[in-house]
Amino acid sequence: MQHSPANLDDNPWRGRFPYNEIITLLDVNRPFNLAESTSQDLTMGELLDLAGLDRIRDLKLGYGTSAGSMALREEIARACHVAPDQVVTTQGTALGLFLLAFETCRAGDEAVLATPCFPLSRDSLVGAGATVREVKLSFDDGYRLDVDRIGAVLGPRTRLVSIASPQNPGGVQATRAEVEQLLAAMRTRSPQSLLFIDETYREASHGGAPVVDSFAALDSRIVTGASVSKALGAPGLRTGWLTVADADLRARLVVAKMNTVISGSVLDETLASVLLQHRERVLAPRRRLLANALDQLATWREAERARVDWVRPDAGALCCLRLRTDAFDDAAVARFWALLPRHDLQLACGSWFGESERAFRLGFGFLPPERLGPALSALSEALDAAAA
Repeated sequence: MQHSPANLDDNPWRGRFPYNEIITLLDVNRPFNLAESTSQDLTMGELLDLAGLDRIRDLKLGYGTSAGSMALREEIARACHVAPDQVVTTQGTALGLFLLAFETCRAGDEAVLATPCFPLSRDSLVGAGATVREVKLSFDDGYRLDVDRIGAVLGPRTRLVSIASPQNPGGVQATRAEVEQLLAAMRTRSPQSLLFIDETYREASHGGAPVVDSFAALDSRIVTGASVSKALGAPGLRTGWLTVADADLRARLVVAKMNTVISGSVLDETLASVLLQHRERVLAPRRRLLANALDQLATWREAERARVDWVRPDAGALCCLRLRTDAFDDAAVARFWALLPRHDLQLACGSWFGESERAFRLGFGFLPPERLGPALSALSEALDAAAA
């Protein structure tokens, strides 16, 4: 449920950025945490076991460059099929979202945003002063990208169109055909706009499912963003990136980064570059774990189909579920959220992402395999109690 912080109830929120309860995920970690969208956290020991870090003691802890270390940019470029000079590293995808919004949108400019979405995708635009036009994708349509509806709100003031693939909270991927149709609509209706595609979960495929190619090299109007946080399980490294084909925009983003954080941590970027160099060694077992966890979740949902609908994800460690209206009235939905702490459960409320409170994001990759089953059983118990 989204509201102002408790200690500000008598004092309206005055921040440049909207307050969102997703911030509680940094402070609360219940035993059955199904709210997190990452894979299991990588340990420092696992990272240090990767080849190439034997000389880490010789690393000089001076300033890095504002564009990011060349070694890291080369690894990102290889994965995204672009040149290294098209990559700008950022402190997670979050900083990239803000810098892009801040640099592309001025007062009076508009941004078009497909929702539900990661809250920072919306709030960075609001904080940058853009007029945000949201296009809500439908749970009942499986959160497919609605190009016609997005196209209908494009205009001459549109400077940025923002989508995610795979989407957060649903894990649904956009197809190449959908992206090409969207670019065609932008060319006609908002010729000065760029398309941002958040690809944070792209490499978190399930089992042997192929990893889709990045959209980074598809068109010069596309800016992509990603990080080592989700699929690779290293959010603590705070290392992400943007791929930017336009040289002028890229230069402006580097200057913007210089004026906010100067540069990334040389330690974090060194660790991240080695992690990306050995990405398949880290990703392969995680993909198997995700496939097994998704199968377990699908079995649970089938048993709960009379009470819970879902959108099966294409990729990522997350999906979106919804309490059925014929099983839960509004009072029962409120009871459900109130009861979660008693069952040691944590879920991400749909309202955080622009959905209703009937919907919730469930992360199935964060808990160890032996804890996912008990967590889902606890979820069923919470549903029982809420419906009683």
